[in-house]
Amino acid sequence: MKVEQIYTGCLAQGAYYITSNGEAAIIDPLRETQPYIDRLEKDGVKLKYIFETHFHADFVSGHVDLSKRTQAPIVYGPTANPEFEAIVAADNQIFEIGDVKIKVIHTPGHTMESSCYLLIDEQGKETTLFSGDTLFLGDVGRPDLAQKAASMTQEELAGLLYDSLYNKILPLADYITVYPAHGAGSACGKNMMKETVDSLGNQKKMNYALNQPNKEAFVKAVTDGLLPPPAYFGMNVAMNKKGYDSFDEVLQNGMKKLSPTEFELYAESTGALILDTRNDKEFAKGFIPQSINIGLNGDFAPWVGAMIVDVKQPILLVTDIGREEEAVTRLSRVGFDNVVGHLDGGFESWKAADKDIDVVNRITPEEFASAINVEKDKVVDVRKETEYAAEHVDAAYSKPLAYINEWVKDIDPQEHFYIHCAGGYRSMIAASILQARGYRNFTEVEGGFNAIKQTDVPKTDFVCQSKMLS
Repeated sequence: MKVEQIYTGCLAQGAYYITSNGEAAIIDPLRETQPYIDRLEKDGVKLKYIFETHFHADFVSGHVDLSKRTQAPIVYGPTANPEFEAIVAADNQIFEIGDVKIKVIHTPGHTMESSCYLLIDEQGKETTLFSGDTLFLGDVGRPDLAQKAASMTQEELAGLLYDSLYNKILPLADYITVYPAHGAGSACGKNMMKETVDSLGNQKKMNYALNQPNKEAFVKAVTDGLLPPPAYFGMNVAMNKKGYDSFDEVLQNGMKKLSPTEFELYAESTGALILDTRNDKEFAKGFIPQSINIGLNGDFAPWVGAMIVDVKQPILLVTDIGREEEAVTRLSRVGFDNVVGHLDGGFESWKAADKDIDVVNRITPEEFASAINVEKDKVVDVRKETEYAAEHVDAAYSKPLAYINEWVKDIDPQEHFYIHCAGGYRSMIAASILQARGYRNFTEVEGGFNAIKQTDVPKTDFVCQSKMLS
């Protein structure tokens, strides 16, 4: 028996590959299926089952495509109602893969169909728990994503989650290995550890949610401080539940090469959003007017989902040469399948064609330190609230990037302001959105707060974020 975690950092997502005696199972696969097909062929094993822990909200799973390509059935836990052929398992139902078994443990609370899968080895010993979004390391799944479907409040769902964890998961042996569906950085929880594997015994000791004195305290603890879920989550759930276009078709469309003139015509005729995936330093120096910058070298897919929201939005890509396929693939992972083409030759071809170019007014942290008067000048900090609370420029305004659609309408276009994040990635996303909407009276600070800290700009006292969250 072999168990492998296949972790994708930009999504903070774990898929799992299990083999035993010529057969395999995959849990929560990513959208693109070819790597799994290649691995199955290399190992000489047959895929017997595709297990889904629940209808995912933060990414589109590869279950439908993978099932079509391998004929392996898709398995969900009790109460699931997918709109495609699948096995809806009973609680405690056993599935055999080679010489090992996987037991379904129905754990509603994060969603109603949420289930964990317990791996039983060749000797009949329970060894590994694939906990999905029910139990994370250091946290549990947020109980507010299934409210509409379940016609329940988040408090009622949290109560179900308590019952699932305390009655079905906590009684399991301490030595069992826990493999969650997500790690730190995912919006499916609020306080996850950076580690991606742990023992259940350690989680029983240190996970705040597993150490509450009663259900009432648990409900309060897990619902306290929950931020609104990203707006694209519901659309991803629908795709995971209803099915979607083949990834191969999505990739073929996105890999369509467009000359600068064709690209310009497509943008004008289709209403496509121009998404520039280069790094913030390159983007600042020049870009196609109205482009939105979300760099591939960062938390690309989650920020695309949070900023663009509508998965059906037509998208035209500008990428570094050779990264077109990567961009299309990572967009598809969060359901943005409507990529209509990319700029052939990248931004250099646009410049060579003598097309219009825009720039962002970016300054160095040293220039910022020389120019800023904290008593008079307005500074907008687009980091998360916790980052801002830990330490920030004196008198800066906290305006998290995630809520730009709310706070942008409060901007006075006549009043100049400075804008920064932690390192430049998020502030350039914000800058590109602001300029696309006609706001230009601002200056973005290169390197963000990490660089500003090295200057003499007045700052608040540092407060450890981990203490703030405890």
